[in-house]
Amino acid sequence: MSIRRAAVAGSWYPGSAPALRAAVDTCFAAVDGRAPEDLGRVAALVAPHAGIRYSGRIAAAAYRLLRADAYDVAVLVGPSHFMAFEGAAVYAAGGFETPFGVVAVDEACARELLSVPVVRELPAPHRREHSLELQLPFLQRAAPGLPIVPLLMGVQTAAAARQLAEALAAVLAGRRALLVASTDLSHYHDAATACRLDRVIVDAVGRFDAEALEEALARNPGHACGGGPLLAVLRASRLLGASRASVLAYGDSGDVTGDKTAVVGYMAAAIGDGP
Repeated sequence: MSIRRAAVAGSWYPGSAPALRAAVDTCFAAVDGRAPEDLGRVAALVAPHAGIRYSGRIAAAAYRLLRADAYDVAVLVGPSHFMAFEGAAVYAAGGFETPFGVVAVDEACARELLSVPVVRELPAPHRREHSLELQLPFLQRAAPGLPIVPLLMGVQTAAAARQLAEALAAVLAGRRALLVASTDLSHYHDAATACRLDRVIVDAVGRFDAEALEEALARNPGHACGGGPLLAVLRASRLLGASRASVLAYGDSGDVTGDKTAVVGYMAAAIGDGP
């Protein structure tokens, strides 16, 4: 079995299972786990991917909503920070390692996605990438044993996001699937500027408005490093029947460090199918 070894355990998050469990559970304990009353079944989450120290509490606000028995597969869509390529790269077999153990890849689902041109089997971009790895400790605590389909977007064009959304909707129809968009927001502005820039994305997500999100990203791709994954997940969720979204938490790295001169923004959100 092909195992993608943990790349940032021991640096971006604790490297031992007991320490990681304590860190994740502390994040969960700090947030309200009740879903908004009108959200309905949670079809998708939006969560950040900074080190757990910085964005863990925000991520926990999303993952705290999950019921362990509600899904058959989690499809994780994140940005590639280190390699550029067209379309989306899937790690199609084996599993992803964390200190909690190996998360299995849903190989049947991954193979179905490979039938569409926008998705290719490219293991290399996954080896160093942290944007999906940072989701796994929260997913493993909230829904133990849930298999994943890991997808990275390279060149995040609006066309690629739309094609990926259509592919996800086609393959996931009839499956009990959870979609996860991994993204941080603006990078290294002062907190006031970051809040102003991030509000554009937060508002578009809260309105479940993929068109407004696409327009905002076209004007300024720096709004979100995972703008393409976020756009693909919003569109795929709507195609699969979701009807509303709720922003659960927002913050920035300065909330932890105390330095508000150059921050990274973080958001948690959930998408559901209504009452």
